[in-house]
Amino acid sequence: MREKLTLGGAAFHTLNYLALTLLAAATLYPFLNLLAISLNQSMDTVKGGIYLLPRKFTFDNYVLIFQNQRLFSSVSLSVARTVIGTTLALIATIMVSYALSRTEYVLRKPLNTIIVVSMYVNGGLIPYYLLIKNLGLTNTFLVYIIPGLIGAFNVMIMRSFFDQLPSGLIESARMEGASEFQVLTRVVVPISLPVIATISLFVSVGHWNAWIDNFLFNTRESLSLLQYELMKILLQSTDQIGAGNMDSIDPEMMRMTTPESIRATMTIFVTVPILLVYPFLQKYFIKGMTLGAVKE
Repeated sequence: MREKLTLGGAAFHTLNYLALTLLAAATLYPFLNLLAISLNQSMDTVKGGIYLLPRKFTFDNYVLIFQNQRLFSSVSLSVARTVIGTTLALIATIMVSYALSRTEYVLRKPLNTIIVVSMYVNGGLIPYYLLIKNLGLTNTFLVYIIPGLIGAFNVMIMRSFFDQLPSGLIESARMEGASEFQVLTRVVVPISLPVIATISLFVSVGHWNAWIDNFLFNTRESLSLLQYELMKILLQSTDQIGAGNMDSIDPEMMRMTTPESIRATMTIFVTVPILLVYPFLQKYFIKGMTLGAVKE
């Protein structure tokens, strides 16, 4: 039998549901507003007043983006970068974090200090560019993968998670004759899916949204990423670059669009893949963040 709510309890639940409803509306509104703008005629959008539904429905903004002949090749390249970069970054982060979580590792403290300092101090853009150039990574696909293999923030999260794992599990595996690599792959990794899912989400979103390394280190059109191609379309719509690199796009249609409509369309286009993946990782993401943030 359900317990009868008091007047105070009913008021609390009402206010709680109301607050959650307002929070959900505030979270969803920006996305729905961008969707409405992307599906509205560009010249009509300039007048304002577009909120949740388009006033003059059209797919012209999406047609304009898909006119870019390099868009589909750039999508496949971005997908390859996201998959390969995330996989290798997870492997590297897991191995480094596990080593730093072992109290018997003699370099544990100095390496932890170096990693933490690297989160706040860097050498600057010019030394970073010279380093990438001297390593021979410019104009190669590897420039998208190697520099982002290890992230200090990701290492800190995963190391904190490993610190809280029951030491008895690791010790019993060692007593059974398991090597450190076997302990990591057969004991630690299977029970660390929450934090692995959390880091994979961080890394994959970062790879999917990245374009600045394409701009700085890659001049080959065959290695152009999706975000960089979309950025060039946006810049062309604001007349900041010439049309020479965008011959595949109808100039007349480009003149009939606005940067606001192009920006909204691009945001929807690149956000949908993340929205499709996130529900499958949500429970692991929340659990990983919670467990990785609490110290026993």
